[in-house]
Amino acid sequence: MAIEHLKQSKPEVERAEDDAKVRQVVEATLSDIEARGDAAVRDLSIKFDGLDRPNYKLSSSEIEAAMNKVSDADMRDIRFAQDQIRAFAQAQRASMTDIEVETLPGVLLGHKNIPVQSVGCYVPGGKFPMVASAHMSVLTANVAGVPRIIASAPPQQGEPHPAIVAAMHMGGAHEIYLLGGIQAVGAMGIGTESIEPVHMLVGPGNAFVAEAKRQLFGRVGIDLFAGPTETMVIADETVDAELCATDLLGQAEHGYNSPACLITNSGKLAEETIAEIDRLLNILPTAETASVSWRDYGDIILCDTYDEMLSVANDMAYEHVQVMTDRDDWFLENMHSYGALFLGPRTNVANGDKVIGTNHTLPTKKAGRYTGGLWVGKFLKTHSYQKVISDEAATLVGEYGSRLCMLEGFVGHAEQCNIRVRRYGGLNVPYGVAAPSRDAAE
Repeated sequence: MAIEHLKQSKPEVERAEDDAKVRQVVEATLSDIEARGDAAVRDLSIKFDGLDRPNYKLSSSEIEAAMNKVSDADMRDIRFAQDQIRAFAQAQRASMTDIEVETLPGVLLGHKNIPVQSVGCYVPGGKFPMVASAHMSVLTANVAGVPRIIASAPPQQGEPHPAIVAAMHMGGAHEIYLLGGIQAVGAMGIGTESIEPVHMLVGPGNAFVAEAKRQLFGRVGIDLFAGPTETMVIADETVDAELCATDLLGQAEHGYNSPACLITNSGKLAEETIAEIDRLLNILPTAETASVSWRDYGDIILCDTYDEMLSVANDMAYEHVQVMTDRDDWFLENMHSYGALFLGPRTNVANGDKVIGTNHTLPTKKAGRYTGGLWVGKFLKTHSYQKVISDEAATLVGEYGSRLCMLEGFVGHAEQCNIRVRRYGGLNVPYGVAAPSRDAAE
């Protein structure tokens, strides 16, 4: 196997040092919120956002005023995006059915899909106000049937961002808060005097938001562990360097630590893409950010074969994987670790991020090896139940249960089975003794 790194990103040890610093800040901040509640949230909001309010929940009149600032054209675009996202989420929800089966005569087993009862949706709004994140979290939770959906985003120049508020409200948020960062996540997850805590936290954010969700996991559920956005382009000579470079830099502009990787079996395409990235960085308005990401977190990996390209891509398990080859469906069939796939040159990550209908909250930092992204099913809990409706079934299952409990030494467990055997089967099973087998050959 010949795999060559033509460009390599920062070593893992340096990334780990950055993570450790974030972890300490978040731990101290969450402890402060837990101890002082609303007072801590207010202090943090003043410190980081310059916003001092007696209450950070937006009133109905504030929501209406914010929405009135959104142009008709922007409102039409938001509605179109939400229509696409809602349609796909509804199709996903329809695929999840409650079941009940009779596994033995008189034994009914089933499961129900029950919505999480309250969800806190964080919508980033720092350098880039991510209107689309409101669709992805709030609207999807609404399709799932979550009865209490609260949403929070940081202020822009001391005011709510009109389009974010519109997207939250139209998506179905029941409460909207003007809070950002750790204080938003902490207030929703821990709760304060004025904010009732939620059962689940969802939504993307910066390193501090992601770490806050990680530290609160267990106390509340979360959608997934999310780090800086990642993009991977898997390409061969069927596409050109301009397309590859554009797709890499399109995600590198997210932040100063957004990994971008090209995997190719074409040395010519690799070299031309490097040159094209340099050219685009001279004209890209967000080059200040994208250039740092590309310098510190950019990779170009040259492989000999498609099998090598597949192996490297599955091992890296990036969030966004753009496939532009002569065998895109082969990659779809064989890729197993990623956030979302974007197949063919007509497809792109930006459409997935904003409008096409799939969810853009996706696993990073190799979490795609064990989870997919946010979807309507993340807001549903599948709970099983059982019902025994005949004396014969209660006796039969009870006899097996009694013996299997005694096999493990659980006498009290065995008695739960034995009392049913006595009551519904009329069998005389002594206390603390396993029920006899009906078949002497057993």
